[in-house]
Amino acid sequence: MKTPTQSQRSVSDLDVVHALARLVQRMEASPAEIDAHQYRTVVQQLTRALERVEPGKALQLILEDCPAASELYENIRYEHAGLVRAPLEKALNAELEARRAIDHAAATRH
Repeated sequence: MKTPTQSQRSVSDLDVVHALARLVQRMEASPAEIDAHQYRTVVQQLTRALERVEPGKALQLILEDCPAASELYENIRYEHAGLVRAPLEKALNAELEARRAIDHAAATRH
């Protein structure tokens, strides 16, 4: 029996990560109510799959395509990745927009 090489295994692990990441993304975007146990089970499977894959360009593309998986990846790899996956400019723009909204709300209240 032939055993898979590291390269072959990585590809199949990435396929699993991508499929689970897309599923979690669809579940989060769904207007329908999702069963909590089902969601938790899928997220746990994705967590285990993410722990098995090596960082690299292919994983980056998956995480860019699936923000929910990207957040999960940040959480499980926090000691290495921290919050580096969240672009600083995007965070800054969100903070500035929130500040403008707060200022506007305060001004219209008076």
